[in-house]
Amino acid sequence: MLLNFTLEYFAESSARLRKWGVMLLALSGGLWLWFAVLLFTPHTVDQGEGGPADCESPFFTDRREANALAADGSRCAAERDWPELLAVLGASIPTSVAGTALFTTGAVSLRLNRHISAVADAIEPRDAAS
Repeated sequence: MLLNFTLEYFAESSARLRKWGVMLLALSGGLWLWFAVLLFTPHTVDQGEGGPADCESPFFTDRREANALAADGSRCAAERDWPELLAVLGASIPTSVAGTALFTTGAVSLRLNRHISAVADAIEPRDAAS
């Protein structure tokens, strides 16, 4: 009786770990998607007096780097500079590592719980016959 309660609690805890792992991995995937959108899509920038300006994506541009263009007064390239893009990409690293660790721990714990439950069920009839 106590073993069954412990195994049920262990299974719930393992499932909860897997759920948190999936949520963190989804968050990491969302950050990767945001990075891809920032890197590959063209955008518009409000230049103030001149109105909005259409800008190329940082990946497909043939121009100089954003910092050099920002010194010349261009706001287009300064809007999506590489440090900002890499910060979004860098934020996905801890969430993916934690998500992978939680999901793996939960999955292995759940598998181990099922194995222990199967072993306990196989041993139980022998104890009852003795």
